[in-house]
Amino acid sequence: MAVNKQAVLEALAHVPLPDGAVGASARDLASEIVIANGRVYFALQVPPERAEQMEATRAAAERAVAGLEGVDQARVSLTAERAATAAAAPAAPARTEPGIGQVRHIVAVASGKGGVGKSTTAVNLALAIAGDGHAVGILDADIYGPSVPRLLGLKGKPRQAGQRALLPMEAYGLKVMSMGVLVGEETPMVWRGPMVITALTQMLKEVVWGALDVLVVDMPPGTGDAQLTMAQQVPLAGAVIVSTPQDLALIDARKGIAMFQKVSVPILGLVENMSTFVCPHCGGTTDIFGHGGAEAEAGRLGVPFLGGIPLDMAIRSHSDDGTPIVVSEPDAPHAAAYRAIAAGVWAGLAGAGARGRSAPKIVIE
Repeated sequence: MAVNKQAVLEALAHVPLPDGAVGASARDLASEIVIANGRVYFALQVPPERAEQMEATRAAAERAVAGLEGVDQARVSLTAERAATAAAAPAAPARTEPGIGQVRHIVAVASGKGGVGKSTTAVNLALAIAGDGHAVGILDADIYGPSVPRLLGLKGKPRQAGQRALLPMEAYGLKVMSMGVLVGEETPMVWRGPMVITALTQMLKEVVWGALDVLVVDMPPGTGDAQLTMAQQVPLAGAVIVSTPQDLALIDARKGIAMFQKVSVPILGLVENMSTFVCPHCGGTTDIFGHGGAEAEAGRLGVPFLGGIPLDMAIRSHSDDGTPIVVSEPDAPHAAAYRAIAAGVWAGLAGAGARGRSAPKIVIE
């Protein structure tokens, strides 16, 4: 028997709040409830000063919903709008403090459309930067189609650090967080905008990222709510745009570049993925999607061209196996191409003086 939202709300009505107010229950604090394949997700919206006090209620609500017939798993989080205070004292740094306070540069890897190899580029870019001796993490912000766990061969679940924070998982020296390690690989995330934004915020601010030189964010494709929220709430040091060479993809790449420029996020450069096809039998090349379109577009728009990556069987097979080519074949020419792109990104970060940059304000005209 499938569970429905009404049954969840009735279960929450029996979970009292810690202040003992008559008639008050967790039901009154529940956000939009999402049910997918026997899994139930929602948040309890509480004032920030009551977050610690409400942990017991959160756990009780999770148990109550998990006990319903037809529920295989329940995941309940606490969310709060933190009011700005002019005289707030800075918190003392801690090794296990969650959030991005110790991250020097946050780099968005984005595309105007899906299917252009953005996630593969993001993973190999992160590994190439780490290969130069930098501390690097990668956040898979593509809630609907998380690919990073498969690309990095990640298994298992992240461990908790305290009551609310999570420790990032690790692969090939990278710190990693993704919705793909929190839910099953085949579980569809049938979420509307507010739930996606909540999940992204939690993966940024409730994960113990620690001291990182670069946090690479694998953005969802397109220019919707998630992309705008990331640009608004996160001090992005810059964006890398991934496109294939043909005009159809470049049309959407232009939109992605325009979006980041609209919110004053520097464009670190454009990458031409699937730039040419290398035959695994004869070694000959064929421009299946054209060639040089992204480089020409970068010149037209006045943004850096970071380089091209071929459409090659080795890149595809290593991606499917969870053994990215930068670490599995570090001497291969394709790995060298990713390292050249990484060098261009790092040079752009150094030249932009992005450290300490505040998040931009979004103005809709």
